[in-house]
Amino acid sequence: MKALVFAAGLVTASAALAETPVLTVYAPDYFVSEWGPGPGIEAAFEAQCACDLQFKPGDLLPRLLLEGPQTQADVVIGLYTDVTRKARASGLFAPHGQDLAALTLPISWSDDTFLPFDWSYVSLVYDETRLPVPPASFEALADAPEDVKVILQDPRSSESGLALVLWVKAVYGDRAGEIWQRLAPHVLTVTKGWSEAYGLFTDGEAPMVLSFSTSPAYHIAAEGDTTKKAAIFDEGHYAYVELAAKVSGTDQPELADAFMAFILSPAFQGLIPETNWSYPAALPRDAWPQVFRDLPEPAKAIFLDEETAAGLRDEAIEEWRQALSQ
Repeated sequence: MKALVFAAGLVTASAALAETPVLTVYAPDYFVSEWGPGPGIEAAFEAQCACDLQFKPGDLLPRLLLEGPQTQADVVIGLYTDVTRKARASGLFAPHGQDLAALTLPISWSDDTFLPFDWSYVSLVYDETRLPVPPASFEALADAPEDVKVILQDPRSSESGLALVLWVKAVYGDRAGEIWQRLAPHVLTVTKGWSEAYGLFTDGEAPMVLSFSTSPAYHIAAEGDTTKKAAIFDEGHYAYVELAAKVSGTDQPELADAFMAFILSPAFQGLIPETNWSYPAALPRDAWPQVFRDLPEPAKAIFLDEETAAGLRDEAIEEWRQALSQ
């Protein structure tokens, strides 16, 4: 009898487990790491959805384009603005269906497919113990003493590297190639991605690194270190916005819609600043942690729509490549 009762319990438990719907979300590695926002978001969403939220880390757009309509993803989180044209052309994404009135971005946003979840400004972060007076523009950096070095990321493999060359192109237009020629002597090295570059910077290899205006918040809040700062440029900074999107072929459309709505909720947004070290996309400033409210910001946000960015991309990368290959 006890064996029969135990077996019945196993069947009941298995049936309940089988009935739990699974929402599969593709996300970057950093997002789902133990120090990223993923674990907290998973716990908070599962507390209200009666579902199993499963993050699948890895490359996003290349993976999706390879899988095509057969992808297992229901939602993708961690795309960025400079790839939305290519992502949209794939036909793999559906309208997000969310009211955008709650967004607190420094730019206007009306896209009905790609939903912002956080943002920052692309910036050169410096160590004030090694560089007491930072440059206030790209031209000022170009004119700085040659021992003022910066570590950059390759725009052909790095989102932040691509954002940088588009930033320079947006500011200087036809003069971008000339600016890169003048900046080239100040480039210590170019890495494939952000993590390697930032690690070299924190190891003391150079006094400046390409990063984001919110990067110093980590050093302040987590390390009590106020020596890392973002150089604020007079010409304005490139706004870097991270995005989520619903996959059109999802077999969990209601759950996917619920997750897209959750992205704009205070429960989600409140996790972003001190786990993803970025500004939340849908929280008013007075709800930000104080360390984020205290960060210096540029007077102007520079942003290129996806068509403009796509049209400038190849030229901007080639100007950068030619300058740094000499």
